[in-house]
Amino acid sequence: MALKVVLKNLEGQALKELPLPEALLQPVRQDLIKKAVLAIQSHKRQPYGAFEDAGQASAKLSRRRRDYKTGYGYGISRVPRKILSRRGSQFYWVGAFAPGTVGGRKAHPPKPEKKFAWKLNKKERVKALLSAFSASFNPEIVKLRGHKLPEHYPVLVVDDFESIEKTSQALKVLKALGFEQELERASVKKIRAGKGKLRGRRYKVKKSLLVVLSKPCPVMKALQNIQGVDVCLLQNLNTELLAPGCHPGRIILLTESAFKALTMPNGLITKWLNSLTSVLKLKKLQRLVEIVSKQKQVKTVSVNNPDLKADLKD
Repeated sequence: MALKVVLKNLEGQALKELPLPEALLQPVRQDLIKKAVLAIQSHKRQPYGAFEDAGQASAKLSRRRRDYKTGYGYGISRVPRKILSRRGSQFYWVGAFAPGTVGGRKAHPPKPEKKFAWKLNKKERVKALLSAFSASFNPEIVKLRGHKLPEHYPVLVVDDFESIEKTSQALKVLKALGFEQELERASVKKIRAGKGKLRGRRYKVKKSLLVVLSKPCPVMKALQNIQGVDVCLLQNLNTELLAPGCHPGRIILLTESAFKALTMPNGLITKWLNSLTSVLKLKKLQRLVEIVSKQKQVKTVSVNNPDLKADLKD
């Protein structure tokens, strides 16, 4: 795994090397990454369900024997029925309302109140995000995902990149940084096989470069028209952007200020790790409360309790 990232200018010349923090050099947990991506996708699902009165508007049917129009003495099953036609006192009934009849309701239709959203533990979410970052900085994993890497990877670009306003200028800089083959790979647009063509997803486009910026800037609009390239602010980054389709190792490009905001002592990684330690401290505090409450129940509070001493030291 690469232990350093190369900082380049807009012409593609290497300026210096920066070390990667240890938090981005951990093993890749594909199980946690998949769980986090599916949790993000679950919040995008739209509720759907059948119309509440579907299949129940054909007739007003009674379950009482005296009101039941037929079924007794005619040699036919006693399913809910409606009168289709009549001739004097002769009636022609057809089944209605019940799930097994023509035009009847569904037995178990989809319910719009069903909740699709998953809940994810905070520690799992942070661990998955750091693991996806670690995979994107690992050239071997990025190659396995099918990306075409430049000569030096991982790579950073100077902050002047954020002031670019034209798509042609942005393309020129990306090619100078060594991403020309990767952009060619993502330029292929294929028609989807199957019914998806009729359902709003006619074309399939490959996922290519993910550009991470430190703040809103003109280059965001310039990069929007490049096929396969996604742009994201550092604070909006999530596991799905780093591992589309639950597959870790997406090729990534950060600006210098975004990398510093990520790795500096009070940066984003530190906040993520602090959130984990706060969860652990809360669990220890709950354990202390449980120990003290148990001792109060027996009306003796022992200061020499080894469990209490160990937690107080921590």
